[in-house]
Amino acid sequence: MIKGKKILAIIPARGGSKRLPRKNIIDLNGKPLIAWSIEAGLNSKYVDRVIVSTDDIEIAKISEKWGADIPFIRPKELATDIATTVDVIMHALINVEGGKKVYDYIMLLQPTSPLRSAIHVDEAIELLIERSMENVVGVTEVSHPYEWTNTLPHNMSMDDFISDKAYLTRSQDFPKRYQINGAIYLIKKEAFLLCKKMISSKKSIAYIMDQNYSIDIDTENDFLLAECVTKKL
Repeated sequence: MIKGKKILAIIPARGGSKRLPRKNIIDLNGKPLIAWSIEAGLNSKYVDRVIVSTDDIEIAKISEKWGADIPFIRPKELATDIATTVDVIMHALINVEGGKKVYDYIMLLQPTSPLRSAIHVDEAIELLIERSMENVVGVTEVSHPYEWTNTLPHNMSMDDFISDKAYLTRSQDFPKRYQINGAIYLIKKEAFLLCKKMISSKKSIAYIMDQNYSIDIDTENDFLLAECVTKKL
């Protein structure tokens, strides 16, 4: 709780990952991947409750072992490739609150961002309160200039791939750009219910995170990188 406001952290973890099977419970340096996010929520000074929304009994048991609440098992129709995060959060709110106002803020902690810690969670919450915002979103600096990217035609021609000006510009001379890293989403519950998304159209602010803490695990290469970084950190 912060300033009398209660915060619910939701960790969505379905069992049907395809590119990296069972990734939510794969071992990352001694503990299941999902445990890193559970600990980030539980170790926060401000988060009041950490729940895991899953359709998978094994994930549920492991999550419970690491301290998360499992108030329900997510229905199969909300664990498909086409089910949205918004649908999952709405389902969680209905089941946790039962139509009553219990929580003031929702924090989404995706298990694929294991390097995000309780420190990041607390700093994001403090940023939202101090700046009187509705929404905080984690971002990280883009590694390479946007101006050096383009689509490729079927014949893979590099003709006109980038402009002469961009080609002759040093990377450090381009303006800094940022991308959403998936590690932190925090929003006022009323704003979420109104806009039905985790990024509010008004009073939204970026929480900048180092690239090392912004690794998003989607493939085996992402996982190997996370292994190396966790050992180093």
